[in-house]
This record gives sequence, C-alpha cells and structure tokens, in this order.
Amino acid sequence: MDLRHLKYFLAVAETRNFTQAAASCYVAQSALSQQIARLEKDVGAQLFSRTSRSVRLTAAGELLEPLARRILADVDTARAALDALSGLRRGRLRLGLVQTRASSVDLVEVMADYHARYPGIDFHVTNAPSAEMAAAVLAGDLDIAIVGLGPRQVPEGLDHLVLAVDPLVLIVPAGHALADRDTVDLADLPESHQLIQFTRGSGLRRQVEAAFARAGVEPGQHFQVGQIQDMIRLAARGIGVTVVPRSSVVDDSAPGTSLRDALPYGARALRIADEAAVHTICAVHDSKRLAPAAAAFLEVVERHAIRDRADGPVQEADRSV
Repeated sequence: MDLRHLKYFLAVAETRNFTQAAASCYVAQSALSQQIARLEKDVGAQLFSRTSRSVRLTAAGELLEPLARRILADVDTARAALDALSGLRRGRLRLGLVQTRASSVDLVEVMADYHARYPGIDFHVTNAPSAEMAAAVLAGDLDIAIVGLGPRQVPEGLDHLVLAVDPLVLIVPAGHALADRDTVDLADLPESHQLIQFTRGSGLRRQVEAAFARAGVEPGQHFQVGQIQDMIRLAARGIGVTVVPRSSVVDDSAPGTSLRDALPYGARALRIADEAAVHTICAVHDSKRLAPAAAAFLEVVERHAIRDRADGPVQEADRSV
C-alpha cells in the first residue's frame, strides 16, 4: 500500500470533493482518481460512494479513515525519531492549546523556552475545545494537547501530566444578593439565576457543570460565550452569574491581590465552598507514539509547571497513564 494513496484518500475524505482534494494535493484530478481506484483495488472494497452531486464514505471508507490517520502519524513519528539522531535539529510539533489561561503556567513562555532550545522545530498550533483536542491526540492528529480536563476526564489510552489545579470562583454583579459573601455554595443561588457559560465541549464547561451537579442544582437558564473576560463583564452588567478559574481574575504573582478587589468591572468574585470545584490543566499525549520533538516539549512544560507552582513546596508534577 502506497502512503501517497492514503494521503489522497484522506484528502477526499476531508473535502468530500475530488476536485478540491486534487488541488490540495497538487495533482491532477484524473491522477488522484486513478490512485484512489488503485487503493480500492488493494483493500478490496469501494471506499467512496460517488454521485454527480455528492461524495460519501462507504462503510469500508469510514473504517479506513482513522487507521489511515494513525498510519501516517506513525510514519511522521518514525521520521522525527530518525531526525532526532542528529540532535533534534529539525522536526514538527503539532500542539493543541486550551482556550483558557493555564493558571500559573505561562504557555507562551513555555513555547518561547522550547523554541530557544530547539529552533529547528516547526510549531503547528491548534485552539479548540478540550474534548476535541484530546480526541485528536488519540487519533494521531496532534502530538500533545494542553487541555482543561481532570485526570478522570482524559480519554482512555492517553497519558496525562497535571500542570495546574485552579479553584473556580463565582462572579456576580455588585448588587447581587450573594455579593457580600466571601464564600458561597452553588446551591445558594436563586432558582431564577441565569448562568453565563463557556464554550460547549470545553474542559471548563465540563467542570462547571460537574460542580453544579455535586451541589444538586440545575445550572439554570444560560447562554454561551467564547471569551472568559466577556463572561466576567456580562456578569458585572447584571446579565447573569458566571463561574471562571480564579487565575482569570487574580494574578497571584502580584503581592496583596485578593478576590475582593480583583475585578475592575464592578463585579464580585466569590470563593466556592466545594473544594472539588477546580479547573485542572493537563498535558495529554500518547506515550506509545511520542515523537522526540513532543517528548522534549513535555520536559520543558514540566519544568515550568514545577517552577511556577504557586502553593506549597515544589513537587514533581503528577504524571500518569
């Protein structure tokens, strides 16, 4: 089986269009069609159902698609391993980055440090909801993803390294009935409250919903916003309440900063009594298929996580399968 056939197959599977797939592969459409036909002969099954209006994967095509991705990813890993023999002078790192701030771990500083050490490694960075990025690592489409998932939320088959555990806080407008409290239980919220939620499929969204479930209350009517600072500003304007990571409102590197005076928008940030209400940041990867460039990135990010840990004595970051 020719690797080019698999690349052409995936191009058609992604675009559902032979003309677009040929253009993305820089080959003539007739040549691409011939290579797909050869692949179908090799596997002994039709991979696409084609009409004048549509192109769809057959059952055999749906079975082959994830396998083809893993095969090509493994080939990339093998090439990267061979490149590493020359001292990791070149290669590629496909990195997924969480959309929320990773608590005390500054991912921009991590990437800058990594680039200074390995300037020949090309970065391919993806921003997407945590669940999507974890699935992409499992499928072999990403090497590492920094996600807002707790260890129990990481898909089976992936390894994880806990980088930070950030308490969640409740944001309410200054005139809210709970605004004078320092600590609240989510069950104390009025039944009529409206909750401003983060992107569906994100780790933060999952962790907030889990906190409401533990409190035994429904999250309430809500709407979705894709930026945490917008969520805070909307709560300050009385649109509703929201739950965000503490690091979104308090810079622990600034001495004397507290929740009470952290917000500039007239809102209040309240501690949540539930100690399990946290936003956990993990680096997820597949140790069985870890390219040298990705392994080197894990070493750098782990050093930063240990150095920047805010509370307690310096400890090794939690690494587990």
